[in-house]
Parts: sequence; structure tokens; C-alpha cells
Amino acid sequence: MFRTRITELLNIKYPIIAGGMHVLSRAELVSAVSNAGGLGVLASTTFETADELREEIRKTQSLTSRPFGVNLNLFPMMRPRSIEEDIDLFIDEGVQIVESSGSSPEPYVQQMKAAGMKIIHKVPAVRFAKKAENVGVDAVTVVGFECAGHPGMDDVTSLILIPSAVKAVNIPVLAGGGFCDARSFIAALSLGAEGIVMGTRFVATHECIAHTKIKDWIVKAKETETVVIDRSIGLPMRVIKNKPAKIALEMDRRHAPLEELLPVISGELGRKAWLEGDLDAGVVSLGMVIGRIQNTTSVKELFDSIIEEAKSICEHLNTIKSA
Repeated sequence: MFRTRITELLNIKYPIIAGGMHVLSRAELVSAVSNAGGLGVLASTTFETADELREEIRKTQSLTSRPFGVNLNLFPMMRPRSIEEDIDLFIDEGVQIVESSGSSPEPYVQQMKAAGMKIIHKVPAVRFAKKAENVGVDAVTVVGFECAGHPGMDDVTSLILIPSAVKAVNIPVLAGGGFCDARSFIAALSLGAEGIVMGTRFVATHECIAHTKIKDWIVKAKETETVVIDRSIGLPMRVIKNKPAKIALEMDRRHAPLEELLPVISGELGRKAWLEGDLDAGVVSLGMVIGRIQNTTSVKELFDSIIEEAKSICEHLNTIKSA
């Protein structure tokens, strides 16, 4: 059940993907998602050196025999190494699935396809989905305004964006931004998507290395407790409403340059928050879906609950008679 073009393309059981999350998407979480029937994705920029990334890929391979992917971050200012170096490493290590995000993957598509890789490119707008299709990617993840990370400048919600993207492209569309459970999974499929990408929901799992204080905060949080910062530099990011976020918002209002913003939004401060549980140490990127997450669970339990409840929802919908 729930076989789609995405499950066929990626050779996975369920069309549920854990998007690559900086700091958090490591071998334990990635392999748990793949072993549960979905697709886990390593976050390559988490690792400062190529050797560290190579070691994490090999560790993931030792923990699962199922497909997994690696995120290729195409934001130049967020990279510890060149894009070309990471792609060469992917090829050396036999990576078969790449989740690209940020700028257009066009300069790199031919090399990755020649190496047999499947490419899923993440976009925040329909026009970018069309461009990604035109340059040869295999699928697109379309993220709505609700998402953690970078929702783009248009402020369009998933409910509007997903069916618009499905209509605009012929390749499979994955839905991201606001998805966390069976109801949202079925909603995505009904909008025409062929699977979902979740990030925030996987933070609140036992296999994620985020500090317990972060997970406890998510379970208690409301959907109104995030905010979008960094609009002034054209790279909006959804984060929780903590002290650094409030400072960044004030900087946005006066159009502070990137050089002034960096000490507030730096990845190292965010890493401290994620791993030490100090919610005010740095910006913490989580989606609006925090308001719908009520527990911390194992990845397997999460998959089991989504699939079983999704089947029940389908059965219920089949009982509704049209007029």
C-alpha cells in the first residue's frame, strides 16, 4: 500500500523521507528511517572535513542495507568544502541518492546522473520546480511557508503550493512543510504529491541526537512559536522564537548586512543549542508543525503509527458516499 513513483524511483517501502538537517541528520537517525521503510538523508555540511563525511557515510552503510541519501547543500556561504569535492566523494563512496538544496543543481546534474545518482531537488516555489525539472533532476521536494529551514520569499502555504507544483511539472513531487503524521501524509497524497518530506517531526525521535530539552520543548510548543528571520538578506529561515531570533528580527527591520547578522545566526551557536539544550544559545530551525507534535517516539513507532492510521483514514474515506 502507498506505492508511488517515489517508492519505485528510490526503491523504498513507504514514500516518507527525512530531509537532511544540519547537525542532526547523522548515521543513527538516517539508518533508522531507512530501516523503517522510508529514506533517511545525511546532511553533508554537518561534517567539517571530507574524511568525517566519508566516515559517516560508511557508518550509515554499516547500519542499514536499505537506500539512503546525502544532502548536497548548494548555498556557497554554508559550505565547509567545495561542491565539487563533495560530489567526488559521493561518487567514490557509491552514494545513489542525492537531495540537493539551495541554488540550482544544473552545473552538477550531468556528473551525478552519469554516476547513476537519483537527484531530488528541494524548492520553495513552482518556478524553481519547473527549472529543476528542465535541468534533469528526478524529483522535486516542494516546501511550503510552514517549513523549517528556508521557506523562500513568497510566503505560500503547502496547501496552495503542492497542487500548483504537481500541475506544473511531470516529475514526482514530494510535499514538505507541515507534515508530521497520518493525516498530513494522506492530505499530501490527496494534493497530488507522491510522498512527504519531514524534518521537525524526526527531531522528536529517540534516534535524533538533539538534546532532550529541545525535544521536550517541541512537545509542549504551539504552532505560533516560530518566526521567519533573515528576509533582509534574501535567505529567509524559520526558527523558534528565542533571544537570537528576536535580535535577528530587529536586524532585519534595519536591513543589517550579512556580516552583522552572522555572529547571531552562526551555525556553531546553533550547534550548541541543538546539542547542549540551551534554547537561547543560537537560532534553532523548526517548522510550524511543532504545534502538532505531542510525543517523542522511536522512528519505527512513528512509521508504524503513520502507516496504520493512514490505512484507517483511507478506509474511512471510502465509506463516504458522494451525493
